[in-house]
Amino acid sequence: MSEHGRPIVFTDSVGDVNVSVADVLAAQARLRRFLPPTPLHYAERFGTWLKLENLQRTGSYKVRGALNAMLAALERGDERTVICASAGNHAQGVAWASHRLGLQAITVMPHGAPATKIAGVQHWGATVRQHGNSYDEAYAFARELADQNGYRFLSAFDDPDVIAGQGTLGIELAPHAPDVVIVPIGGGGLASGVALALKSQGVRIIGAQVEGVDSMARAIRGDISEIDPVPTLADGVKVKIPGFITRRLCASLLDDIVIVREAELRETLVRLALEEHVIAEGAGALALAAGRRVAGKRKCAVVSGGNIDATVLATLLSEVRPRPPRKPRRRNGERLRSRATSPPLRTLKSELPPISVTAVEETLW
Repeated sequence: MSEHGRPIVFTDSVGDVNVSVADVLAAQARLRRFLPPTPLHYAERFGTWLKLENLQRTGSYKVRGALNAMLAALERGDERTVICASAGNHAQGVAWASHRLGLQAITVMPHGAPATKIAGVQHWGATVRQHGNSYDEAYAFARELADQNGYRFLSAFDDPDVIAGQGTLGIELAPHAPDVVIVPIGGGGLASGVALALKSQGVRIIGAQVEGVDSMARAIRGDISEIDPVPTLADGVKVKIPGFITRRLCASLLDDIVIVREAELRETLVRLALEEHVIAEGAGALALAAGRRVAGKRKCAVVSGGNIDATVLATLLSEVRPRPPRKPRRRNGERLRSRATSPPLRTLKSELPPISVTAVEETLW
């Protein structure tokens, strides 16, 4: 929504694209039959609430957008085979949604995609085609197959129904009244949807990207040149060029984008596992890693996914030695209040009433 509450409308070479809060609410109505809300967890050592999308169906928020797009297509009478390009999580969302809805799905995944994500796609019966060494190469191949065979291509982020589906995460956060929400950004679908859902309520929306994998931050600054993403633990956000729709939405609605160093990301992922007992993939820990530079009384970071290879996690746990967190400090005022309200132990003992024991007959109650 714009500042005046009107839907944001963008014009692209593919035609007029209209994405509004109404679309997010419609998505919420579609998805509630299939996807229960994911929980919130307060990470006390980080001072941040966590939205645990790693506990979502398929282990990632991506299933929200995929399922909403496929349900919306069925409402329009479109039952074509769906094809997508994905590093893993969108592919799993498409596979799970197609299984639930009885549709055919093909997923194109780059070589080197995590084995756990490939296995997740195959588990739900979708066809897996591996092509190229990056998301963008897989994307080009998937679009070619769609054009040749009449499949419906479903973007991982640059689709109005996908954006609206991801925005349902923001609808779930709204009752908890966060003052700032931190969201990882690859193509920008999640950030766009969450911003649509929460921006009109005065919530600050902060994006998070990895250093060298920051195509959205560059695009918002006006640099839309294609970049080769550097190797990163956050494979889910390795996108050379962000979406057209999402770029405009993020430029209009985001308050800031924080760039995280790879070492910060690795340390945060290990701390999440050891201190909060939360298993996240690289992109899933990205928002929390950015949170240390974001001020807020009720911060919430989105743990976007938990599909990490066991070997990668084991290597991180053995190699990364996180710095010990600072010990919590009690304010002087709190200490004084606790002393003033707590009577001496002698007084407590002298005022305790005598203890009496009464035998009660056991009943079936």
